[in-house]
Amino acid sequence: MAKSGKKMSKHKGKASARPKGSKAVAKSKIKPAAQANPAANVANADDTVVIALSLPPVKPSDSMSAYFKKCQEKLGFIPNVLKAYAFDMAKLEPFVAMYNDLMLGPSGLSKLEREMIAVAVSSHNRCYYCLVSHGAAVRQYAGDPVLGELIAMNYRAARLDKRQRAMLDFVVKLSAQPWQVEENDRERLRRAGFSDRDIWDIGAVAGFFNMSNRVASATDMRPNSVYHLMAR
Repeated sequence: MAKSGKKMSKHKGKASARPKGSKAVAKSKIKPAAQANPAANVANADDTVVIALSLPPVKPSDSMSAYFKKCQEKLGFIPNVLKAYAFDMAKLEPFVAMYNDLMLGPSGLSKLEREMIAVAVSSHNRCYYCLVSHGAAVRQYAGDPVLGELIAMNYRAARLDKRQRAMLDFVVKLSAQPWQVEENDRERLRRAGFSDRDIWDIGAVAGFFNMSNRVASATDMRPNSVYHLMAR
């Protein structure tokens, strides 16, 4: 599991960050949907019509069957993005592997920071699916619904520390004008405390969500309704 870099305190006028170890991340695990949202089992159109394309699912591989079961046990539901990719195991399996490596694997970035990147990039791209699903994750990891909304709506309005602001400025520029990213942009990240390996991870997470945003928008991917009320 990833080592936690920094963790946001509850939003009280100013969001602060302080280093925490991996144990702190463990305390921030996303709660099962049944606890986060009592209305999780209420029928919702977004839970039945996942994408706008007619792509019937195929029989899942053994590894994906086990993964779906794990999601159901830990989250209380299977994320719709997995259902959207379930028409082709050759696409689903590498998608899951890359997601888990980038978002949950070892990194100098905390899980919260990686989710903040996902939301800032998705906000720039106006990706409904990722804003809803990863906005819920930011609220959970930060323990702060206000911060979660600020990142989703306009991260510049959030009172972030130097490290987090530099990180989000970089990923939004990378998303909007990648050809303009230069050495001074990377140097700003270094001055904010990121290592070169961290900068690789920042770019990789941002790149993954730019891809995911576009696939979600192309297919009108719909988030599970449970996400809307999680960690409010």
